[in-house]
Amino acid sequence: MKTNAIQKWSKVLLILLGIGLIVSIFVPIWSIFLNAPQYPEGLAMYIHSNKVSGEYSIINGLNHYIGMKEIHADEFWEFTILPYALGIFAILCFLAAFLNSRKILYTLTGVYLLFGVGFVFDFWRWLYDYGHNLNPQAAIIVPGMSYQPPLLGYKQLLNFEVWSYPNIGGGIMIGAGVILFILAIMEFKLAKKSV
Repeated sequence: MKTNAIQKWSKVLLILLGIGLIVSIFVPIWSIFLNAPQYPEGLAMYIHSNKVSGEYSIINGLNHYIGMKEIHADEFWEFTILPYALGIFAILCFLAAFLNSRKILYTLTGVYLLFGVGFVFDFWRWLYDYGHNLNPQAAIIVPGMSYQPPLLGYKQLLNFEVWSYPNIGGGIMIGAGVILFILAIMEFKLAKKSV
């Protein structure tokens, strides 16, 4: 049967995505984990939508020796807008489902994917800044050495092993982007067939 309505399963997925994006506001988005012989249990730092948690105060103390800036949540403008951005995306998911609107779905998908690219670039820029802009008066200076943590995956930094990976919120955000892209493509094809 030809129809212009969004498919029922697409509406269900949009509602689930909206709920998931709301959840992502309140759980860690990204994890950075450090391991070294002097810290065999490891040190973890969690990045949320509006704060940093975990053992970052200990990491700040260690970073002092190599000249890295201290990490403080109030220095990141991203924390003031990210919870609202995720909330708006969640509302758009609900609107696309309840108003049965492909236009909202297409707009949401395009804006969300641009947001995702911007988010990843901003996070990389943040890591680059912390790893490269070092205090020249630091106690430990290794010529030519920078300490940029990996955006994703593993990196050895002096005697520290560093892992960086998405946490629950990041997994939801990545999954939402993939599902929105697939939904938009499938709904576009269905809409063309119904013309």
